Amino acid sequence: MKKILFKEALLPNGEKLTYREREGGEKKVLLIHGNMTSSKHWDLVLENMDESFNLFAVDLRGFGGSSYLEPIQSIKDFSDDVKLFVDEIGLKDFSIVGWSTGGAVGMQFVADYPGYCEKLVLLASASTRGYPFYGTDSTGQVDLHNRIQSYEGIKNDTIRTIPIQGAYDSGNRDLLKAIWNSLIYTKNQPQPEKYEEYVDDMITQRNLAEVYHALNTFNISNEDHCAAGGTGGVNKLNIPILVLRGDRDLVISEQMNKELLSDLGEKAKFIELKDCGHSPLVDDLTQLLNSMSEFLNSRGVEVEVKG
Repeated sequence: MKKILFKEALLPNGEKLTYREREGGEKKVLLIHGNMTSSKHWDLVLENMDESFNLFAVDLRGFGGSSYLEPIQSIKDFSDDVKLFVDEIGLKDFSIVGWSTGGAVGMQFVADYPGYCEKLVLLASASTRGYPFYGTDSTGQVDLHNRIQSYEGIKNDTIRTIPIQGAYDSGNRDLLKAIWNSLIYTKNQPQPEKYEEYVDDMITQRNLAEVYHALNTFNISNEDHCAAGGTGGVNKLNIPILVLRGDRDLVISEQMNKELLSDLGEKAKFIELKDCGHSPLVDDLTQLLNSMSEFLNSRGVEVEVKG
């Protein structure tokens, strides 16, 4: 197995991003993690993906070993960090795999910085229209007609933010595992030792409410929603894109995935990962790696990409 190195990069904006590099061939791939995770959660991919790939897994600002000097306010703050990061380490002509929140970061990066990324894989990704957070009705149930619009509303959310932040603050590992077992690890769970490492990693997050707000207000589509107007950034995604979603994903709904595919149109190829939830890395690593590798190794695209 190729060696995995843990490194850090100091950005011009003063933030420090830590990252893992898995040595490999000339095909460079940047792995961008999701919420409640960091580069640590890519370990199975780093250990098992074909050695022809040179892999870079970054810790976004406020996650893992990275700094959190200036609070983020948007997905663009993350993607701008990624731009500074790849410039700092001299990474060019690479592909991006963005998982969940990382998918939104990847899309924003590609829209803003053409010429860097050759291919984009969206794994269980947030929609081009964000990840909606809804308030509650008078009975305390989620109200799908009441999308939260402010950061304060997100910060005071009693359904997600307050319980998870409380678990972080108190080190309540059992609650964090219960949440992941009910929503993410619904088929398979990581090996016990790895699971404990993943929980250790979750607790390093310092920006939970800010990430929720950034997801809720993310919108690069051509459609407005009540939390943010569409920026039209999706029109700038002019590279081959692979969309992967497990057929049992309880985090990214089928409706969100339909929005994503509708907005991407002919630019994207979709593969449904069979019998997988929000973490195909744990549910069926072989199926995931085969789907990604085939796409990343292909010379062209099986769909017409508009330039």
